Amino acid sequence: MGFDPRQWTSASQPSQRQRVTSNVESLLVENDALRHEVRRLRAELERLRLHQVRENRHRSKESFNDATEVSGITAFQIDAWGQVLSQQVGWGDLRLRSLIALIERLNRKSFHPKLNLYQRLDRLLPGFGSELHAAMAGSLTKKRGAVLAAFAFYGVRASEWLNEDPQRVVQELLKHQESTQSSRRTRSDRRSTDRKRSGSSDERLAAYTILGLQYGSTEYDIKKAYRRLVKQHHPDLGGSTEDFHKISEAYQFLME
Repeated sequence: MGFDPRQWTSASQPSQRQRVTSNVESLLVENDALRHEVRRLRAELERLRLHQVRENRHRSKESFNDATEVSGITAFQIDAWGQVLSQQVGWGDLRLRSLIALIERLNRKSFHPKLNLYQRLDRLLPGFGSELHAAMAGSLTKKRGAVLAAFAFYGVRASEWLNEDPQRVVQELLKHQESTQSSRRTRSDRRSTDRKRSGSSDERLAAYTILGLQYGSTEYDIKKAYRRLVKQHHPDLGGSTEDFHKISEAYQFLME
């Protein structure tokens, strides 16, 4: 059955051997108690660790919700952010066309490339993109485009950067614009392709304007606006043929 310390003795002759009984039983009992205590302490440590993990997750969630509070994103706030950005160093070097191209490029690189910016933000924080979309109603100026590009770049935390470090926002947008310009290809056929692609941003903006929509409107909004305008401007109903063709071309361009 193994070695029993109670039978141990240092005597060499069997007749001289004595049974060791001093405190062995109590030591074994104490050893069992220590093992139980170690198991209890390990269980307590694991409980504390899990509690700390849950606390950290809860704090992170609260911090995220505080940072991404959607209330207060209004047209007034958008214009205020745009005005602050326009006062930063490097603002004059930004171009609306480049900002629109940046928004489109970031959308294409996202996990949902078929979604527009507002839909993408709604996926990250329900209701956020819709509120931003409502606040951006109206014409897309350079100031508003810069604010929209900030949300495309920083996501739902863009308001933090716009409030706390607008100069950094302008620098980041300018860096991306310059990066795009420095990476232009030198072959003549590729330069021609680049010019066509850069011009498509202006064409897309013009198409939205013809349909009476703001930049980045959803496919549903595009179809709805098209159906409404077709009824108003159809030649058979007394409308202008030229306006009807412009509306049709704008619709086809956006749907492609």
